[in-house]
Amino acid sequence: MRKGIFLIVLMIIIGLSCKKASELTQFDMNYESKVSIPSSVGVNLPVNFPTPDITSNSESQFSGKNTSKDLIDKIALKSIKLSITTPESGNFDFLKSIEVYLKADGLDPVMIASKTSIPDGLGKVLELETSGADIKEFIKKDKFKLDVKTVTDKLITQDHELKINAVFFVDAKILGL
Repeated sequence: MRKGIFLIVLMIIIGLSCKKASELTQFDMNYESKVSIPSSVGVNLPVNFPTPDITSNSESQFSGKNTSKDLIDKIALKSIKLSITTPESGNFDFLKSIEVYLKADGLDPVMIASKTSIPDGLGKVLELETSGADIKEFIKKDKFKLDVKTVTDKLITQDHELKINAVFFVDAKILGL
């Protein structure tokens, strides 16, 4: 009887220890970029807007978490938020749909987020739905870029500057754990 209780307690302790170790190997990486949507964009036409290159700094971020590129199991987009910085009166009422792709040298683009049927009245902030795609090969590169594809349903008379905040979830092995 005592052996049975001891084994159950031991299994619980091991299970909790494994969960704690797993949590230590998971962390977030934050990136910010900007994109401009010019006032001359046509209505109901798909248009691409690439961002400038984003330096990943992944080596230093991995090192700060006691891991390295070769110990990464998975990286996925956790959340992405777009905010209109200009014009002051700007809002997302002009958007019909949006898709965000991740691009890097030597890799095929991958859609990481989207939003379709965007309703009017959202204001200056738009959160997209993430795809869950494993994008570790992109983030392991020295640089990557986001390609924003939009379809508008209204004509805009002023350029719109957008700030993109992306949070990537990293699942890695720390010191080989």
